[in-house]
Amino acid sequence: MPPKPRILIAEDESGIADTLQYVLRSDGFEPVWCATAEDTIKSFAAEPPALAILDVGLPDLNGFELFKRLQGITRAAGGVEVPMIFLTARSDEIDRVVGLELGADDYVAKPFSPRELVARVRTVLRRSGRAQAPVAAPVAVAAPTPAPQPFVLDAERMQIRYYGRVLDLSRYEYGLLRLMVQRPGRVFTRDELLQLVWDDASESFDRTVDAHIKTLRAKLKAIAPEVEPIRTLRGTGYALNEELPSVRE
Repeated sequence: MPPKPRILIAEDESGIADTLQYVLRSDGFEPVWCATAEDTIKSFAAEPPALAILDVGLPDLNGFELFKRLQGITRAAGGVEVPMIFLTARSDEIDRVVGLELGADDYVAKPFSPRELVARVRTVLRRSGRAQAPVAAPVAVAAPTPAPQPFVLDAERMQIRYYGRVLDLSRYEYGLLRLMVQRPGRVFTRDELLQLVWDDASESFDRTVDAHIKTLRAKLKAIAPEVEPIRTLRGTGYALNEELPSVRE
């Protein structure tokens, strides 16, 4: 049997850590608990996990700074980026916004359902291609040509191509689509989209997001009428479809 995916937990509250270890172990993962950022860095450097769960409020180092240091370890070693999920206090909206802007794969607000967190872990691992722990590499062979992607993001030019065609997007349409393209399958609530895309979210409303999604869908449909790239989760928000055909039929 392949080794169990290793999940690194950085959490200073032992009760929460014990619960997370129990549900993760019950679901076939190998949890590793560290109560401080210092221990987390040491464990991460010794053996990078399949995924890391980071509490924002660690006693010795801010969770966001820990996130950047762990990314630095991966880059220095030339390894594959490790997906990470933040644990935040439910009232700290700014924590969730900052975490997403840094590049975290998801966040979970306390108090949370342990089963929901495990489900999110599985989703992030599946999305990042780490559903199974890595095995020994076979003899090197020529790498296959990657399949073309329906969306291609050019951040420097602030452009997005859709099935090879550059989309004519407004500033906010670009911001909305960029977020979803970077995290396919990730559900963004309307409040999150307002916080992450609009300059002053307090002066905007849910219907502002809905209106921009509507015009964005129209522009995408003009290129590929048979494809539905943006999913609506009624009462929740929006997500980019993870199962888009790479080439239009």
